[in-house]
Amino acid sequence: MVFSSAVFLFYFFPCFLLLYYVLPWKNAVLLIGSLLFYAWGEPRFVPLLLLSAFLNYSVGWLIARADAQPQRKLLLGLGIGLNLAMLGYYKYLGFFAGILNAIGLREGALPAIVLPLGISFFVFQGISYLIDVYRRDISAQSSFLRFAMYKAMFPQLIAGPIVRYRQIAHEVEQRSLTNERIWMGFRLFVLGMAQKVLIANYVALPADRIFAVDPSRLDAPGAWVGIACYTIQILFDFAGYSNMAIGIGHMLGFSYPPNFNRPYSATSITDFWRRWHISLSSWFRDYLYIPLGGNRASPVRTYFNLALVFFLCGLWHGAAWTFVIWGLWHGALLVLERLGGAALLARLPGVVGQAWTMLCVMIGWVFFRADNVPYALKYLGSMFGAYDGVAALHPWQHDLTRTAAWALAIGIVLACWRLRPKAGEKPEAKAVPAIVAPRSGVLVNGISVLATTALALLCIASLAAGTYNPFIYFRF
Repeated sequence: MVFSSAVFLFYFFPCFLLLYYVLPWKNAVLLIGSLLFYAWGEPRFVPLLLLSAFLNYSVGWLIARADAQPQRKLLLGLGIGLNLAMLGYYKYLGFFAGILNAIGLREGALPAIVLPLGISFFVFQGISYLIDVYRRDISAQSSFLRFAMYKAMFPQLIAGPIVRYRQIAHEVEQRSLTNERIWMGFRLFVLGMAQKVLIANYVALPADRIFAVDPSRLDAPGAWVGIACYTIQILFDFAGYSNMAIGIGHMLGFSYPPNFNRPYSATSITDFWRRWHISLSSWFRDYLYIPLGGNRASPVRTYFNLALVFFLCGLWHGAAWTFVIWGLWHGALLVLERLGGAALLARLPGVVGQAWTMLCVMIGWVFFRADNVPYALKYLGSMFGAYDGVAALHPWQHDLTRTAAWALAIGIVLACWRLRPKAGEKPEAKAVPAIVAPRSGVLVNGISVLATTALALLCIASLAAGTYNPFIYFRF
C-alpha cells in the first residue's frame, strides 16, 4: 500500500484517522494500524518486524542497566551485529553469493530470498537507537508497546525519512494535536502527493521508455532527455513521498526530520549531500563517518572515510554493482572537493557551480537507474555522442508526451530554483517546518485552503483517470 493509492486515500487513512482521533489509546491504535499497513504488502514479514522491535528493545534495556563499560560495549556489539545479520541475510546474501560464484569460490544457484519491505530503514532505526542508548543520549524505552509503535510507524516505515528515536522520544510519551498542526500536516501531505502524482508519475513514462531502448540506438539528445526525466522523477518521487510522510506525522502529533531541501540548487556535491536524503546522510555522518575519525584525522584517512561511507551508502540503496559505483562516484567527487575543488567552485559564479553539480549528479543517476554496469556505460556513451542513434526512431520524441513535457519543465524550474539564504543562515535552516503554522489573515488563510483543496482534487482526478492530463489546458 502506497500513500498515493486509492486504497490508502479513501479507505485506510480516513478510517485510521477517525479511530486515532476518537479513541484514547493512540499508541495502540497507531501500532495496530501500522501493522495492518505493513501486512497489506508483506503479511509474512510482520513477525520479522516485531522480532526486530523486540530485539532492539531488549538489547537497549540491557545496555541501559549494565554498569561495566566492557559489558555495555559487548551488548552494543551484539545488538548491532544482530541487526546487520538480519539486513545482510535478506538483502545481501544473494549479491555476495553471486560474487563468490563469479570468482570460482562457490558453485550452485543463488539463494532465492524475498527482500522485506523497509528492512533497510527499520534496521538503521534499531542501530541508531542502540548507539544513542549506549552513549546515554537517550533513556531506554521502558514500554515495549511504545517502542514497537515507534519501530512500526507506517508513515516512515517503507521509504523514510529515517526517524531516530531521540528525535521523537518526547512525542512517543506525550504529543499534542492542534487544528493548526493538523492543517499544516495536511498541506504538506497534499504538496507531497502533487510532487509524486503530477510530476514524478508523468516524467517516469518517457524515462522508462527511453531506458528500455538499447543505448546504441539513442542519439545524444534522446539520451539526455531520458536522464533529465529520471533526474526529475527520482527527486519528486522520493521528496514527494517524504513530504507525505512528514505531513502524516504532523497529523498524528509527531515531528519527523526533513529529508530534502532543494538539492538540485546545490553548488557543490558537498552542498548536495546536505540537501539530499538528509536523514540518511546525517545518519552515516553521525554513526559512521564521525566515529571513524571524520575529518579530524590525517587527510588520507579522511579520504578513506569518505570513500568507505559512500561505498556503504551505495550498497545500502541496493545489492548491485550499479549502486556501488554510484556511491563510489559521489565519494570520489567529495574527495576531489576536499583536495581543492570546493575552493575553486566557491570562487566561481553560483550558476557555474550549480551546473557542474547537476552534471555530476546526472552522470551518477545513470548508474542508479541502469539495470547493469555495461548498460550504464553504453548510456553514458550515448549522452556524449558515441552513437549516432537511428534517425527514424527518435524514441524520446514519441515518448515525451505533452503532459510529461509540462511536468518535466515545471519540475526542472522547481528543482533548480535556488533560494538565497539570509546572512548567516545555513542551507538547511528552512528545511524543518514549524510545529504550528503561523496565524495569517482571513484572505491568506482562505487562499491557502482553496489552493490546497484544488491541488488535492487535481491529484485525485489524475489518479482516478490514470491517463488524465493535468496540463490539458496548456498548449505548446
